[in-house]
Amino acid sequence: MAGGTAVARHHGQQAPAPKGQTTDSATPPASAGTDSPSALTEDQIIAIVNGQILTQRDVEDRARLFVVSTGLPLSPEIMARMRSQLINQLIDERLKMQEILGRHINVEPEQIAEAIHNIEARNGMPENALRNRLKADGISLTTLIDQLRVQIGWMQVLREDLGVRSRVTPLQITQREQALQAEAGRPQYFISEIFIPVVDPRHDEAELAFVKTIITQLRNGAPFPIVAAQFSQDQSALQGGSRGWMQEDNIEPEVLPIVKKMPENAISNPIKVPGGYEIITVHARRTIGKQMGTLLSMRQAFFPFNAPLNPAQPTDQQKLSLQKALHASQTIRSCNEMEALNNSLGNSRPSNPGLQIAERLAPQMKQVVDKIPTGHVSRPLVAPDGIALLMVCSREQRNLAQQSPGQIADQLMNERVEQASQQLQRSLRRHAIIKIRPAAKTVLSSSHG
Repeated sequence: MAGGTAVARHHGQQAPAPKGQTTDSATPPASAGTDSPSALTEDQIIAIVNGQILTQRDVEDRARLFVVSTGLPLSPEIMARMRSQLINQLIDERLKMQEILGRHINVEPEQIAEAIHNIEARNGMPENALRNRLKADGISLTTLIDQLRVQIGWMQVLREDLGVRSRVTPLQITQREQALQAEAGRPQYFISEIFIPVVDPRHDEAELAFVKTIITQLRNGAPFPIVAAQFSQDQSALQGGSRGWMQEDNIEPEVLPIVKKMPENAISNPIKVPGGYEIITVHARRTIGKQMGTLLSMRQAFFPFNAPLNPAQPTDQQKLSLQKALHASQTIRSCNEMEALNNSLGNSRPSNPGLQIAERLAPQMKQVVDKIPTGHVSRPLVAPDGIALLMVCSREQRNLAQQSPGQIADQLMNERVEQASQQLQRSLRRHAIIKIRPAAKTVLSSSHG
């Protein structure tokens, strides 16, 4: 949020407020006696965005969410730099949410639940693990839900804006397939990114300091998908920052030379791109047109526990679940039977986890799956929240470099959505009335100290 006062001046013109909102002149003034850091309270107003307040509590809740979800302790200096960037991010989220509500777009609870499940799945967490971790640390689940509601609703705004351009035609897919065939033999990279926008390109010191902070945390072990979901201002945030397989022509010219040289799974230094900074990680490389791999079709059944498992003192319900799982592992003979079993257990985890690529499974999971013959069931896999059984329905060697029409359509759509997002965000910023309160200036100045 470098140059926060400059933002306030730029947007301080008395333009008409959006319909149903008030200008800053109609909001109560911040108390002059509460500007010092020691006097800040969680209800202190940090900023007013088109008449909607942003408080110190909002900033602190988001900072705590990051600490808990990454599992890493943060020094006071790092937290100070993080608050600076969080103010900027939360202002953007306020603007996005106002646009979502203004268009009467409703985000369903099922969409949020699915997004939370996807975050857990990408990070190898059992179901409800993230919810339970937040609860144990005294952080309201609402903090995470509010962020996901904005991300999901914003995607619906963009699809609405794109209109007919939100549909990818068979001709467009064919044209991309032909372009890929023409590039056979050239490299492709499986990339994830975190994009941090810069408000004022003349003063990007705060954003750069924040990007360096995030890089340090990632290199210390913070999960990339979780950090991307919380901080990246790119539409790939909902996918944990993943941009999938990309050929060189589709990678930003500022990023490509670094991608070419990076070791796999390393974390890049800050990369300055138009509009901000990117952090990149390269998961894998391949040659267009050729990459053999093993495609797995699997089914699973999950026996949930009524209480967390204490291995020294399992409950009667947990003992009974283990007996049932052992019996099922010895008697089930087909994937249909496995689906029926999981249905009878309440479907707390989906029967079909989707097609998996053996070479990209997490090492622990790959060790388990490699030992399961096709058409057979694994031994019971005991976790704190229940017991899982896995069955391998089929194994198929396939050229993974041949993208399916669906994958090509997704890639084309993501490119359009990202361009639309940047354009609309710039427009919202230009037309917004954003007043930075003295309390926020205190936070911002302390982050440079």
